[in-house]
Amino acid sequence: MNLLRRARPGWGTVPVILFLGLWELVARLGLIPGRFNFPPFTAVLEEFYQLAADGVLTDNFLRSLVRVLIGFCGGSIAGLVIGTVMGWREIANKMFSPIISLLYPIPALGWLPLLMLWIGIGEALPIAIIFICSFFPVCYNTATAIRNVDKNVVRVARTLGASDLRILFTVVLPLGLPDIFTGFRLEAGMAWRVIIAAEMVAIPTGIGALLMRAESLMRVDIIIVCLIVLSFMCFLFERFFGYLERKLTWQWAQHAGY
Repeated sequence: MNLLRRARPGWGTVPVILFLGLWELVARLGLIPGRFNFPPFTAVLEEFYQLAADGVLTDNFLRSLVRVLIGFCGGSIAGLVIGTVMGWREIANKMFSPIISLLYPIPALGWLPLLMLWIGIGEALPIAIIFICSFFPVCYNTATAIRNVDKNVVRVARTLGASDLRILFTVVLPLGLPDIFTGFRLEAGMAWRVIIAAEMVAIPTGIGALLMRAESLMRVDIIIVCLIVLSFMCFLFERFFGYLERKLTWQWAQHAGY
């Protein structure tokens, strides 16, 4: 039983190892028809190393990373501020809610043709797309989280003499953290999906552009390398915000004496 408990944390890697082993075996045995040009996993790793050593992968990855970080941070901060105001003040909610409800359903990439006309093709374009992608979900989740906080808790804090600003930052926002971070986690991965699509369509640099160049050359191994980078970054960003949520929630609980 103790051995099973110790082994459990590593069990998640077993399906991954089996999948990679099956991938290698199927490609090496030629079980996939030749027209699909399906490379073995070791060949993909070799190409990954070669692209990284030549600086091609590193340069394109860093360009995408900078765009994602600027757009995501800007959109998330703006969404957090506007969402907090909407959730805390009913008059602000009535003012902003209609326009947010109208614009939120529009996919971020749906703005691409309009933004290409307005700001042109350049570094500002993918950043603007990521900003839009991040802003609306974070704003909506933050406003919803604040409005869903138990009103009795707010009344008790007011009865004890706390100011509105103190209640907001020490009671309401900490209680709304799980819902707020849900928006962060969802959009952290979505930002990478959107930037890849934007780079594939309109930007000559970045992981998405590298992916499209590989497609034109029929380099399946490079395409898979780009998809692996995308998958890993989505996973890493989502895990980071999950860790940050647990850390902040635990610190607030310790401070509150729970």
